[in-house]
Amino acid sequence: MSIFGNILNKIFHHGPDKTPDPKSGMNAPKAAPTPASAAPPPPASAPAAPAAAAQPAVDVGAVLEAMAAMKADHGGNYRTSIVDLLKLLDLDSSLAARKELAQELGVHAGADGTAEQNIALHRAVMDKLASNGGIVPDSLRG
Repeated sequence: MSIFGNILNKIFHHGPDKTPDPKSGMNAPKAAPTPASAAPPPPASAPAAPAAAAQPAVDVGAVLEAMAAMKADHGGNYRTSIVDLLKLLDLDSSLAARKELAQELGVHAGADGTAEQNIALHRAVMDKLASNGGIVPDSLRG
């Protein structure tokens, strides 16, 4: 899986049976799924629902805040630092990983590992999360 795919997976699917509760910062159990046989099948002539309607938008800010609350260092400076964001998500934050992520996202700002590139990379990750259905607050967009 790509590095951005791992980021997306960690944020959008942050726990197999849990979802963060933004009020408490703790994980709350998800509602149990209903068996597929309990729901009547849609009529054959019914139009398919758009994919965006099938999956609710994910509040990226709330998810990251809840994850940071569970860390001893509270996630460091994940709001602006790509290194701290990757560490918060328990992903590789090495220069090689960031170079690969920059390639995936088409980020060509500054030399590899510079502050300029890292800032552009964080911004690109947040923009890409938003374009994939995430609700990204302005405070995370740098």
